[in-house]
Amino acid sequence: MLKYRGLLIHVSHYDPAWVPAKDAEEPFCADTAVEIVEAMAGTGMNVLVVDLADGVEYGTHPEMKRHYSVAMEKLETVAARAESLGIDVVPKLNFSKSGRNLHDMWMRPHWDHTSWLKNLDEYYGVAGDLIGETVEALKPREFFHIGMDEDHYRSLEQYVETIETLRKQVGAHGLRTVIWNDSCHHEKTKIAQVHADKCRAAEERLSKDIVQILWAYNAAHPDVVKRVAERGFEVWGAPGGTPDQTEAWRAALQAHGGTGMLMTRWIKCSGRTRGEMLDLINTCGPGYSA
Repeated sequence: MLKYRGLLIHVSHYDPAWVPAKDAEEPFCADTAVEIVEAMAGTGMNVLVVDLADGVEYGTHPEMKRHYSVAMEKLETVAARAESLGIDVVPKLNFSKSGRNLHDMWMRPHWDHTSWLKNLDEYYGVAGDLIGETVEALKPREFFHIGMDEDHYRSLEQYVETIETLRKQVGAHGLRTVIWNDSCHHEKTKIAQVHADKCRAAEERLSKDIVQILWAYNAAHPDVVKRVAERGFEVWGAPGGTPDQTEAWRAALQAHGGTGMLMTRWIKCSGRTRGEMLDLINTCGPGYSA
């Protein structure tokens, strides 16, 4: 059995599909999240990754509040229920920099679309504040996820420097850093090639205690699992939302030293999406604990 069997939920999120609908985005639903956590426990899952973005109100930076932001206490309630069921909570704040994917746009007003190097010290200062506040509220035991997928703006050197800077901030709280690894998407006809190449090259430069999550929703990639594991990293996989993909990724990870798998569905955790998330857990969750 894989050691880490997780699910990612979204308090909020930013990508090209989400951004146009921000004005109508509904708030996070803690009751739905508690139901999700209880369903996870029923299938043997033991890690809950929580993508907060600007979906909560931060005491350290109240200027980031949106119309859909909820009190941090709602997340604390979910985290406490997860802890009571033996599920470790992993906070996620995505610091990827891309004019296309917009993953760190949630940091507005500490975000600049056209001159992203401006006020970089302030950017890292805000990041440190939010990491610290999130850790204090959700009390993770082992990990903090900093995203870093689909990064187009940074050079390789800048990309590695950003991850290592954030790793030090996470490490100050006694936690290990988790990042996405895009290198399963190295295909010459795909727009993803630029960040796939960067992730693959960064493997040679990054600290080995960083957990790398390989993601691909149409096929498992045992060769990539093998390469990243042989470079000395702990490797997780993120399969698509079908039992077949779950089984294929689990086999690839088990064969080549992978230790975890993370279920993803890129929708808001709300009352509206409750049924879809519970169906996903019931359909694919058993394959995570096989």
